[in-house]
Amino acid sequence: MKTYKDLPSDGGSNIVGQVTQQVYRLQKRLASVRYTVAIMSGKGGVGKSLLTANLAAALRLRGYDVGIVDADINGPSIAKMTGVRSAQINYDAAGVKPAVSPSGVKVMSMDLFLKNDESPVLWEAQTQKDAFTWRGTMEVTALREFLSDTEWGALDYLLIDLPPGSDRLPNLVDLLPTLGGAIVVTIPSGVSQLVVKKSLTMAKAALNIPVIGIVENMSAYICASCGKTEGLFPTGNTEETAHQFNIPLLPRIPFDPRLSIAADGGENFLEHNAETPAAKAIIEVGNKIETFFQYSIASVARSDP
Repeated sequence: MKTYKDLPSDGGSNIVGQVTQQVYRLQKRLASVRYTVAIMSGKGGVGKSLLTANLAAALRLRGYDVGIVDADINGPSIAKMTGVRSAQINYDAAGVKPAVSPSGVKVMSMDLFLKNDESPVLWEAQTQKDAFTWRGTMEVTALREFLSDTEWGALDYLLIDLPPGSDRLPNLVDLLPTLGGAIVVTIPSGVSQLVVKKSLTMAKAALNIPVIGIVENMSAYICASCGKTEGLFPTGNTEETAHQFNIPLLPRIPFDPRLSIAADGGENFLEHNAETPAAKAIIEVGNKIETFFQYSIASVARSDP
């Protein structure tokens, strides 16, 4: 297989120079980010983006500087959930200024560049049928620009909200070979468990990415009146999946309709519902992320001669 450098001519586009410059710019931009974490799921509808927004808020409560990249280019939702959808995006010589949520989370999302709710992401081509051929490449290019052109500043954590499925993860690893770890989100249903195993296999076996843990979202419903806990799904076994892949099972997050209400309004759920079981579980997941990286640093220190 030939690379760009093997080609006798690039038609004057200097493609090698462009790619090299982009890689350098990305590395320089992210040099001030301590930890990058991918939030991924096997399938859609498990609350992955909702968890990402609330994990960012939880880490902010711990005093950390946090950013979110909404890597779901075609179905962005992070801007709405974090309350920055109406933010004005500004540019200067240093790069693009990210939107900043009321809690101080820096956000970059394709949704910030769309005119209205009905505006889809359309890639320039002779026809949209032609655009489909290049869509994967263009999505990667957009993600690279989000990472490299945004003026993130110093961050402790940069959370990357990936689209559903495992196929985008290799592209992210190509962009971020030093990806710190991944959180895998599932729900306690047999179908979700089946699909999430593919994501875990991709992350652990194929790409050798550290998996911080698996989060079971919507694990149960807690009656607001009597406090009784009831399961929402009759099948699935997240504990068995975690054991099979030898990864931690992180705190389960019970279903709470107030999470969705807060997300729809762009409000910080944790700020107003800190004592609820769902909020406590999310905060504990944030603590587990913090502990994971502290332990990783300590392990590296012990292994150094």
